[in-house]
Amino acid sequence: MSSQDRLIWFKGALMPAAEAEVPVLSPTAQFGLNVFEGLRGYWNSARQDVFLFRMDDHLARLAASCRLIGIQSPYTTDQIAKAMREVLQANTYREDIAVRVTLFVDGEGTWSSIEPVDMFVAPIAKPRRDTAKTSGVRACISTWERIDDRNIPPRIKAGANYINGRYAHLEAQAAGYDLPILLDRSGKVSEGAGSCLMMVRDGVLVTPPVTASILESITRDTLLQLAAAMDFPIKTRVIDRTELYLASEVFLCGSAAEITPVTSVDRYTIGSGKIGPLTQRLLERYLAVASGQEDVGEAAWCAPVWQV
Repeated sequence: MSSQDRLIWFKGALMPAAEAEVPVLSPTAQFGLNVFEGLRGYWNSARQDVFLFRMDDHLARLAASCRLIGIQSPYTTDQIAKAMREVLQANTYREDIAVRVTLFVDGEGTWSSIEPVDMFVAPIAKPRRDTAKTSGVRACISTWERIDDRNIPPRIKAGANYINGRYAHLEAQAAGYDLPILLDRSGKVSEGAGSCLMMVRDGVLVTPPVTASILESITRDTLLQLAAAMDFPIKTRVIDRTELYLASEVFLCGSAAEITPVTSVDRYTIGSGKIGPLTQRLLERYLAVASGQEDVGEAAWCAPVWQV
């Protein structure tokens, strides 16, 4: 099934993605007035099911984004979960997937409109990262500053917020890098363009706090819990730019990024210039847990699509 032929859930009905339309003068089209969640679902061949990873946590964050941006969802979390399963089953997905759930301001209005609000749920096949073939990316420190809670709150997962990352991403590519890393207003390390950052320095896994202009990442929280279960030392604190140059490992993480090793920053080689040992172990563990292959005592982390 092509990406355009696949079915999506749009305003309460299943339809081909190519037929789902919003008005050109809608606030979501004009101003990016929407909030969303990007979930991953992983196929488990032994259990013959697709598992949506930390679905409840994603839907809770979606509700928080609605509250902060000033819109009200016409759908309950149970209705959204039902819509996700309905569209995944309609597409007969039995493979790794990504799902975008977006609540948007429809109709014709302005950037200050609060209604009408509706939703789409759009899945697409997306294979997981190959743990045996994962290579690193070259990152740079962006000249663009990460958005701040005093202007555009980064803990709201809104479409418009991601333009900040777009500027940084285009700058990085123009300079010959793969990805950017942004600093916050105080000049400390914040996150990547759409992904959180972690580093290993002096044998400790370090990540910026949630007050460092980062999204309150579900993947970040997952990895901190997994690393703690592996008895690896963890510290949440501010990070200086030059610490990244001295780190033995650096990686970005998120639902879309999964775990993306960073092998150089501003052309400083990180560690051996290859994926680091903790990064490799966390990647393997993360994918095993997210696909329901390993139990970490968090049954609610893996929501089945077919065997409900």
